[in-house]
Amino acid sequence: QEQLTERGGGLVQPGGSLILSCTASTRIFRQYEMHWYRQTSEKSRELVAGILSGGVADYADSVKGRFTIFRDNPTRIMYLQMDKMKSDVAAVYYCHAQFVADDIWGQGTQVTVSS
Repeated sequence: QEQLTERGGGLVQPGGSLILSCTASTRIFRQYEMHWYRQTSEKSRELVAGILSGGVADYADSVKGRFTIFRDNPTRIMYLQMDKMKSDVAAVYYCHAQFVADDIWGQGTQVTVSS
């Protein structure tokens, strides 16, 4: 079973920035569409941003202008840069990869926004 390895969660002050990373195998990185999701105890898991292997990206309306998803193909790492952070973005963030009917999830990383 291939894995996605997330890093970068933690505590950040309101207005601050944080970057999450997700490392995948070569096969996944070449073929799979990759996403970031998030989930809180009050909300079900929701799509935050997605990026195709060629780099085309899309975002949930709630994060447009504040988050940037990008990928570095040589290192097989996908990133989520989060800026101007507010308490509403606090959640467990999950890396996700999808190709046809195959779904792969990371273990999740906690993001907390607090002063």
